[in-house]
Amino acid sequence: MQNVLSVVTIACGLIAFVAGFFPAAHAVACWLGVVGFVGGLYSQYVSATTPERALNIVGIVASFVGVAFGIYHGGFYP
Repeated sequence: MQNVLSVVTIACGLIAFVAGFFPAAHAVACWLGVVGFVGGLYSQYVSATTPERALNIVGIVASFVGVAFGIYHGGFYP
């Protein structure tokens, strides 16, 4: 369960980060970034190993940056 949460966190974070660079994908960046950020915080709370925690931190930071870029480009709604 913890491994799945870590992988989902990093996936959402990376997709949000990449989508944040494209102004047309601002809604995707915002929503996936929020899901990755909140999911990453929960995953960090229940994680048991150091590699899981490392993936969680990378995913949380990427999600945060993706949300910031998405908000800059237009926000949560298209």
